[in-house]
Amino acid sequence: MSNGLRFQTPPGWPSPPAGWVPPASWVPDPSWPAPPPGWEFWVPHSDLDTDLVGAPSTGMNDTGNDSKPTSARGGQPPLPTHGATSDLPEEGRPVQGPADPPSPVAELPHRAGGSDRVEELEAEVEALRRQLEDVRRGGGAHRPANDELIELDDALLLQQVGIYEYHHPLENAEMYRERLAALREDIKDAVRSGNAIEASDRFAYNNSLAAGRKMTADFSKLMLRAYNAEADNCVRSLRAGALVTATKRLETAAATIAKLGKMMEMHVADGYHALRITELELTADYLFKQQEEREAAREERERLREERKAEAELAAQREKLNKERAHYTNTLAAVRASGTPEEVAALVSRLSDLDAAIELNDFRAANIRAGYVYVISNIGAFGKSVVKIGMTRRLEPMDRVRELGDASVPFPFDVHAIYFSDDAITLENELHHAFADRRLNQANLRREFFFATPEEVRDVLAEKVGNLLEYAAAPEAEQYYQSLPAWPVPS
Repeated sequence: MSNGLRFQTPPGWPSPPAGWVPPASWVPDPSWPAPPPGWEFWVPHSDLDTDLVGAPSTGMNDTGNDSKPTSARGGQPPLPTHGATSDLPEEGRPVQGPADPPSPVAELPHRAGGSDRVEELEAEVEALRRQLEDVRRGGGAHRPANDELIELDDALLLQQVGIYEYHHPLENAEMYRERLAALREDIKDAVRSGNAIEASDRFAYNNSLAAGRKMTADFSKLMLRAYNAEADNCVRSLRAGALVTATKRLETAAATIAKLGKMMEMHVADGYHALRITELELTADYLFKQQEEREAAREERERLREERKAEAELAAQREKLNKERAHYTNTLAAVRASGTPEEVAALVSRLSDLDAAIELNDFRAANIRAGYVYVISNIGAFGKSVVKIGMTRRLEPMDRVRELGDASVPFPFDVHAIYFSDDAITLENELHHAFADRRLNQANLRREFFFATPEEVRDVLAEKVGNLLEYAAAPEAEQYYQSLPAWPVPS
């Protein structure tokens, strides 16, 4: 010891005996690690009483020189010079540490209050470990927000964008095909004219502008090939509703090319990039228009099938009524010759009813707007607050209701009302308009399901047609209620 100071052993050095002071000629062993930059070799006794935990504990032996070494710093003992031969015996040198690195917590100095700090760090490590486990289990709360991540979940994207809006509204899919064909010719012209990639013409290679221009031209072709490959892949893999993802992928490709070609000031030309973005938008519009037209064609085929069924039923009914009228006409002629006046009156009344039925049948066959408006529900399939409002021209409207309750739904539909109208198409449209904001399917307006109770539809229908003679507000749902007790209990 000297002047109230003690020798502070650097990390990795052996601990000296108590009170050890290095002789004037002493230097550390060159095999010992170098002290950290700015290491204080001499500290007051109260500053640090112990060395780092885990440092080698083999002792230093004094060489026997009792003289107090001096220092240029006001009598402080001299600093050891690292790198010379040590006077320490072999057993005083550092020993090899364990194969596994010691715990960071174990290497903390045991100062006053050190145990509290250790506990804090251990608690922090445990919290981070739990957070890591949450992330591994897919916890969305810890998902990092990264602008470079591209969302590929189509269902999520469709929810984010909502109802699709056309970027380039056109009448039909054929017009979109023509527009796409013209646009692709513009893209080819931009490539042929060299306006797809822009780069500096002052880049020099090996102090040669000519060599630099050749290298720039070659790299431009390579970058354009990579960009076009990504653009073509986006177009080929584009699905209805995934335009946001495809656009972001193409924007990322353009940004990457600009980053990699920064030295040559190389980037995709803004005009060319705009053409490829427009191509994506037109392709997305085309796919949606195709989907709309396919759905419309399917609905039209369904409508025509329904019309043919209605016409066939009306024709069969007309034939049946004609046969029945002919039969009663012949019977009336015979009864008038030998029957009573009462029998004649009954036959005349029956013929009058048949004539009225024939007239109504002919009216329905000639008037395509006449038919039945029905209100039905299926609580087993859609719940208690969903109804279907539709229209049919069938001679027997329940045939249509039974067809709707086929194998595509688990239970048959319940009928709340079937109302005949001379203008059933207008009445159906008015009911649809009254509940337009409650449609289940806002993307396809041909789907006639609405979030409404039978009572709400009854009130609107009564406003349109007056008093309703028959309306069942409560569904029977017989099969549903019979099956409900056997359903598994949700976990």
